[in-house]
Amino acid sequence: MFLGLDIGTSGVKAVLVDGDDEVVAQAGAPLTVSRPHPGWSEQDPEDWWTATLAAVDRLKAEAPAALSAVTGIGLSGQMHGATLLDAADRPLRPAILWNDGRSAAECAAFEAACPRSREISGNVAMPGFTAPKLLWVASHEPEVFRQVRTVLLPKDFVRLRLSGEKVSDMSDAAGTLWLDVAARDWSDALLAATGLDRRHMPRLVEGSAPGGRLGGELARRWGMARAPVIAGGGGDNAASACGVGAVAPGTGFVSLGTSGVLFVATDRFAPNTAGAVHAFCHALPDTWHQMGVILSATASLDWLAGLVAAAPGDLVGALGERPAGPSPVVFLPYLSGERTPHNDAAVRGMFAGLGHEHGRDDLVRAVLDGVAFALADCAAALAAAGTRIDRLTAVGGGSRSLHWLSIVATVLGVPLDVPVDGEVGAAFGAARLGRAAADGEDPRAVCRPPPIRVTVDPEPGLAPAYAEALARWRSLYPAARGLSDNSRSDNQVAPR
Repeated sequence: MFLGLDIGTSGVKAVLVDGDDEVVAQAGAPLTVSRPHPGWSEQDPEDWWTATLAAVDRLKAEAPAALSAVTGIGLSGQMHGATLLDAADRPLRPAILWNDGRSAAECAAFEAACPRSREISGNVAMPGFTAPKLLWVASHEPEVFRQVRTVLLPKDFVRLRLSGEKVSDMSDAAGTLWLDVAARDWSDALLAATGLDRRHMPRLVEGSAPGGRLGGELARRWGMARAPVIAGGGGDNAASACGVGAVAPGTGFVSLGTSGVLFVATDRFAPNTAGAVHAFCHALPDTWHQMGVILSATASLDWLAGLVAAAPGDLVGALGERPAGPSPVVFLPYLSGERTPHNDAAVRGMFAGLGHEHGRDDLVRAVLDGVAFALADCAAALAAAGTRIDRLTAVGGGSRSLHWLSIVATVLGVPLDVPVDGEVGAAFGAARLGRAAADGEDPRAVCRPPPIRVTVDPEPGLAPAYAEALARWRSLYPAARGLSDNSRSDNQVAPR
């Protein structure tokens, strides 16, 4: 039996997976995000740990025999979060998350300090990445920076509490901007650009390799006779790829989670910084991936649902099973800025084309369209890097909506396969990594494609209308950027 833990932005998910790849039980615990200033996004690391304990305790209550049989644990988590620890391994401040935009100015400073940063890291410096956040802390909270002894990513903070080990994996570490992605090792030059060195970093292992063992007290708490191995694990997207079998070159997925992701595995380091494509290590050895990321996918729908006091599922459910075509209203989903292809932390979203004749359903359709169009921008950036996409697996909470998937499939022009357990993709993939670490199995054999529940094909009859709407949608970015120019200082708020 294998346990997968996913430390997400909105909650922690825990799944138990047996030797036949069947999900035996799952549980979760919610998390909240603090936004103390415009463009900021933070969480208390202690909340991740409390939520992890709550989720696994629920598994203990629901499936005690299965939990007691766990031999391997895999970890997945939201990437990039700067978790700053003091000499006693205590958090010095709330973690600065992946969708925090305050360090836009520090990105330029980072690249100036290490002119080869794009070559080494394979990525453009973006505010969401970890390294610029440390420059912001050094500038705005110097007393905190002086006390930093270790920087961990969210899942690796949880690992520290589970095992006492400071360890990270290649896929998550690639999102810090401190990793030499081709060499799969920390870069002294990149670390020096933020005033840090290897002593501040965790030990690195491959995602499918052992990265510690569960502490004895926790093993007893959860009824385990022997402390399970904890795998290196992976960043949430690499772990999701392991869950859906996207590990061979050319295989990929689209994720409709809090953020949106277009992910394709590669057999080599293949950066494309001109299009703001992420080039990261995969969670498996000798494997990399390219990725386009949008910052607000289901987060856009959740935002609208909050405004109109309705459940997101009810909003989409009211539209029916299949789309009728693009909304007459246009929505840009840049609520937290955008990564691919714009690398613009300050731009903000907008509705355009509103009239008295438009109602709630038109706004909902516009949000679904806008997210699909942003994913089309990611696909164009990957295509410019020579990546061909023939079909994708759909994961994330948004994949529950066949209506939304039909829009995405039509806009991208590729069929989308929906796994039976698509909603637990990252946690499921983490469990698979835990299996490989515990049993020594070939991780590529472990990370095979799961059973498919349904395939959503593009709607040929709607493709021309969506293509026309996409062109209109793309024309609005310059206006949105211009409107945001007056508020760009919001990202540089003075420290609290």
